[in-house]
Amino acid sequence: MKKRRMYFRMITASLMRRRSRMLAALLSIAIGATVLSGLVTIYYDVPKQLGAQFRNYGANMILTANDEKMSAAEVRKGTDCIDKEDLVGVAPYRYENVRINEFPVVAAATDLSGAQSTSPYWSVDGEWPSAGGELMVGANVAEKFRLKTGGDITVNFTPEDIETGDEPVADNSLNFKITGILDTGGSEEDYVYMSLEDLEALTGRAGNISIAELSVSADSEQLAAYAEKINKTVPAVSARLVKRVTASETTVLTKLQALVLLVTIVVLALTMICVATTMTAVVAERRKEIGLRKAIGASDKSIILEFVGESMLLGFLGGVLGTILGFVFAQEVSVNVFNSSISFRPLLIPITVIASIAVTAVSSLLPIRSATEVDPALVLKGE
Repeated sequence: MKKRRMYFRMITASLMRRRSRMLAALLSIAIGATVLSGLVTIYYDVPKQLGAQFRNYGANMILTANDEKMSAAEVRKGTDCIDKEDLVGVAPYRYENVRINEFPVVAAATDLSGAQSTSPYWSVDGEWPSAGGELMVGANVAEKFRLKTGGDITVNFTPEDIETGDEPVADNSLNFKITGILDTGGSEEDYVYMSLEDLEALTGRAGNISIAELSVSADSEQLAAYAEKINKTVPAVSARLVKRVTASETTVLTKLQALVLLVTIVVLALTMICVATTMTAVVAERRKEIGLRKAIGASDKSIILEFVGESMLLGFLGGVLGTILGFVFAQEVSVNVFNSSISFRPLLIPITVIASIAVTAVSSLLPIRSATEVDPALVLKGE
């Protein structure tokens, strides 16, 4: 115990005598550890953060019918195959031909709260329908019929599967209040949107689901696994990935992670160079001390242990400081780039500290080797 205490006092005293140089080395290690800790945190949190951002661009999985018929119950069975924490939203759509002012229009009935989750990019002038008897119309439909938010409209539906002979078929009609006008710049502007319950009341029957859009927070491999599981579990349903979304997400994520890895390697390399330069200067300053110690019988092993202890202590202190600063750095990046905070990973503390000690130790190999090669006779003669 006394030997260990003396050894620790010896290396700390040595560091304190050369505070300016050791402070430069410590700052270099701390900066490297900060970048390492911060970028590793970002590296593992980027998929989650980036996935959340991509969910703003629409669904990344769709469910269609294999035999032209897909019930709401089968859609639920399909979504049950996905972990609840990964399922952002589900929007089952049922399309029917209806009429407004005797002109044909396509009505899209859906779970309106689910549609808001799967299509957060939709721009609505007004509000989404939130109760029965409320309707949202596409911008093209609103322009064609000169509809405005807050107005009332009658929607008609003529049953097509009723045997009536020569008798005319009476229309089903419902009055709706327009709560919002949808503007997306796409085909969605050609539809009117209502709840599934309102369309069922208008048509007089439940009907089948035409398509279901799913927004799933998962990478491409996990999405493919979910799709395969749904196809095996629910034969009537065909699950397919929206490739334009999943491919873009995978490409961006791969490039971003590669960039993070490259920056980390470059910063660690620069840290090693800085530490090696500082330790070389320290060895050069202590040549007379080393020569004197060797002249009075100090072994190369004792000299190596002293320098290794100094470098490991610097690595430990720099790693601890870098872990704290790295989390602050990663938090700032996450808040400013993704508008969300990250959670601290306790496992990152030992990883960063061990990596800092290893980098410092490797950087000190050549300076320590040069310290053992000091010739006491030449040094004490002043050469």
